Amino acid sequence: MNSFMPRAQNRTALILFPAFDWCISPTHPEREERLLYTRDQLIEEGLEDVDNIVFLNPELATHADIDRVHLCAPSSARLLTESHLISAGATLRIARAIMDKEAEKAFAIVRPPGHHAMQTVFGDRGFCIVNIEAIMIEYIRRHYGVRKVAIVDTDCHHGDGTQDIYYNDPDTLFISLHQDGRTLFPGTGFIRESGGPAADGYTINLPLPPNTGEDGFDMVMERVVMPILDEFKPELIINSAGQDNHYTDPITNMNFTAQGYARLNRRLNPDICVLEGGYSIEGALPYTNLGIILAMAGMDYSHVKEPDYDQARFRQPEEMSQYIAGVCDKALEVFANRGRTKKEALKKKVVGERKSIFYDTTGFNVDETRQYHLCPDCPGYTEVTATSPRARIHAFTVPFNACPTCQRTARNLFSAAQPVPQTITALQDRVADIYETK
Repeated sequence: MNSFMPRAQNRTALILFPAFDWCISPTHPEREERLLYTRDQLIEEGLEDVDNIVFLNPELATHADIDRVHLCAPSSARLLTESHLISAGATLRIARAIMDKEAEKAFAIVRPPGHHAMQTVFGDRGFCIVNIEAIMIEYIRRHYGVRKVAIVDTDCHHGDGTQDIYYNDPDTLFISLHQDGRTLFPGTGFIRESGGPAADGYTINLPLPPNTGEDGFDMVMERVVMPILDEFKPELIINSAGQDNHYTDPITNMNFTAQGYARLNRRLNPDICVLEGGYSIEGALPYTNLGIILAMAGMDYSHVKEPDYDQARFRQPEEMSQYIAGVCDKALEVFANRGRTKKEALKKKVVGERKSIFYDTTGFNVDETRQYHLCPDCPGYTEVTATSPRARIHAFTVPFNACPTCQRTARNLFSAAQPVPQTITALQDRVADIYETK
């Protein structure tokens, strides 16, 4: 560790929360050992003694923090364990560390993960119940007034939950680098999924072919991610730092490395990282997490390599590089055309969409309908109806950037709605920070 020379100004905050009392099953890939080997690696490397790295303790998120983002059935209090509240609370603690200038960078190495949790929540899907990044972002917006945020999701699985929550928000740029949905859960994340009627072009999906390696990720970062971020100019960059693109991961089919993750992080330069997936408990996570931390702290990560690392092994075929170049071109076209469909959408006033959401852990489907009520002065408000075998949700949701007219209209519609048996009728108003049900 003495060979790593930190830059004193790059103070990096870390929270490590293994969630000892929560697991889907003792042998499930998403279990506490995911972070225990990382903890041992960080201790072995002496990171606790590095001056510009500080370890913080997590805290409990409140149910109000959850309800600011999610519509839970039967309720957030009934669905969440204490571990879920601590995982979400850890992201709030590192958010304050950044916003209050305790640190320049922060990494929440926590579980349970969250990026498959959508706005409506009926249970666990993709190992997630609540979206810890979205909970953090809306906390920051509420308490610090931040508006423009970019989320770059580097998990191997498409971040469908985060996409869902911010699909119609032009102030939130969502970029997802993931294995092609035709080959992996959740089967989404195609280039055509580009945003709702008020935010078309602000969702950028980069579906990559199985076995994409360092060259492919480097190309996507250089050609798409960094140029779009430079143009969008976010106030904060959040990295959903899933690490299941690693070549040893047991449930995916990619060819990425610890060196690649560290280099990606150094190039992206996120303000906050939040751990998502990554299920190679011994072969990947101790190395990838260490590499990311060193990159965030401005330290030398060139020595962080897996025991069997051989750079020549990870060179991808030329035809794969050509395919990825085509994906890059299409993604850039999506962003270049952002906002151009809103004028036509405004003529309709209301734009609807329907989808079926599969809860893989419990094996049921949710049918969801959204009505986007559009506005020339803001993204508008949304009416959501979601039906599962367990319960039904009918909600009026107001985004943080809504105008007073849309806020008032949504409130009036909620007030006029009659209670329906086995249905949660809700008003979620992020402007007034109100969550009401009847």
